[in-house]
Amino acid sequence: MKKQYTEQEVRLARFAKAMGHPTRIAILKFLASRNECFFGDIHEVLPIAKATVSQHLSELKDSGLIQGEIFPPRVKYCISAENWGLAKTLFNDLIHSYCTCENV
Repeated sequence: MKKQYTEQEVRLARFAKAMGHPTRIAILKFLASRNECFFGDIHEVLPIAKATVSQHLSELKDSGLIQGEIFPPRVKYCISAENWGLAKTLFNDLIHSYCTCENV
């Protein structure tokens, strides 16, 4: 019988993949420090091209960690509170359930 991954394992892997780049971590930290912001605000604080920022935002949005709302011609982004809470829970469960370290 083939091993099936749980929904939680799949979601955790997706969140981890989305957070697997320093630029995406910087974007998440920036968004977490504000209630919302527009694409131009994000681009101004990162030392990379607009197209690259867009790719990273797309990855974060696809994972569900952030959400975007279109206000033509701009897009407003913010942390998805629901999915951010789920990511926190899943990462905590992984660390605390499977670590035999005494310091955790």
